[in-house]
Amino acid sequence: MSDAVVTERPPGRKLLFAILVGALLAIPLFAIYLLVYDRQSQSETARSSIAEGWGGPQTIAGPVLVIPYSEQISETVTEGGKQVVKTNTVWRELTVSPSVADIKSELKPERRHRSIYDAVVYEARNTGTAKFALPADLQRFGVTIDQLALNRAELRFGLRDARGLFGPPPSVTVDNRRLPLQPGNGPSETSGSGFFTWLDAAALRERPIAVSFDYAFRGNGWLALLPQAGDTRWTVSSKWPHPSFTGGFLPIAPSVKDEGFTATWRVGNLALGNTLISTERTKPDVVKEPYQRGTASLRQAAGDYEARVDLVTPVDLYSQVNRSVKYGFLFIGFTFIAFLMFDVIGGVRVSTVEYLLVGVGLVLFFVMLLAFAEVVGFSPAYILAAGAIIGLLTAYSSAVLGSWRRGAYIAGLLTALYGVLYILLSLEAYSLVIGSLLLFAALAAVMYLTRGLDWGGMRIAPIKI
Repeated sequence: MSDAVVTERPPGRKLLFAILVGALLAIPLFAIYLLVYDRQSQSETARSSIAEGWGGPQTIAGPVLVIPYSEQISETVTEGGKQVVKTNTVWRELTVSPSVADIKSELKPERRHRSIYDAVVYEARNTGTAKFALPADLQRFGVTIDQLALNRAELRFGLRDARGLFGPPPSVTVDNRRLPLQPGNGPSETSGSGFFTWLDAAALRERPIAVSFDYAFRGNGWLALLPQAGDTRWTVSSKWPHPSFTGGFLPIAPSVKDEGFTATWRVGNLALGNTLISTERTKPDVVKEPYQRGTASLRQAAGDYEARVDLVTPVDLYSQVNRSVKYGFLFIGFTFIAFLMFDVIGGVRVSTVEYLLVGVGLVLFFVMLLAFAEVVGFSPAYILAAGAIIGLLTAYSSAVLGSWRRGAYIAGLLTALYGVLYILLSLEAYSLVIGSLLLFAALAAVMYLTRGLDWGGMRIAPIKI
């Protein structure tokens, strides 16, 4: 038996190697970030496929009354070398928005499943009343009542995805008389999608006409209304407990409970910046994105002149996994600091390969979290993945550090880190404060433990061979 002298790397170099291994682990962390994004896109595609044929996100508009009117147009043409004035009759459209509209939408949500994915769809029943009247100063719009072809009027209803219409045929009554309906020819706000009916509106010469309607449709994701009346009142009720109200108009006094929600909007045409009467010459251009199917429609932002309610899923597991991956360096850094302290202070040699294997185990946690979360949900998946990694690294650390007691320190550290991360994911508003305090505590601990350490010195350790 003889003594040999083995020269160890100085503490500063050990720190540098630990930092390099941590930086190298940024590659798999970034790959996991891309994996989460890919799985999220695949989930959105699957949800869109589940809802295919059910009806996309829906926007309702109308009713509006469209009345053809004639106009004499004079133009000068040259015939046989002479200028001749010709008068032609052209037909244009006068659009009349209701003076008052009271709309009620009742949503019945449902979760539909396919494999490990699910989507929130709904059935909606839309009922309401509207009142139409011609203003006394109609001529101010360049049209007289004698120009109107009231017997050729059309009552138009807009529905963004008319495939969603289901159940009994829609019912539209005017002055208590039910009218037959025709497909298409909806308002421009829904890109012509919807249905309409022909109407003899001669009664408008003497009095307003009252319209009532009742129709059912299916959709998914969200429901929006494009208000057009002089005074629009829209009430939405549903048993879904997690609504999100977006768009340019918000409800007056929404009531959200565990049993569902009720919300009422009240919007006037002055807020819309529109008159109740418009012609083809005075009607403002409607800038409306074309109807999009699939995942693009679910991500479409609400417009500035619409009221919208989204049926959101309260916990988006992909966003939570994505946020947890961003804290990956926190796990790697704290664990490597613990191993480094055992190395430079406790006298236990930790090789670069052992740092790398521990780091790979920490990175594997996020892959397991994503895989389990898609099947059992985020919280159970978090407990399973954290328990597995803590057990694995505790056993390995005990072997590397030569003591189960030291392995228990690593287990306690990892348990505390996973507990703090779960709190960070739950308290998003305070995550920066908690994270900065943790980093401060870690820096203070390292400074205290290494206050007498010569980072550039060489330590000579005798070993038996």
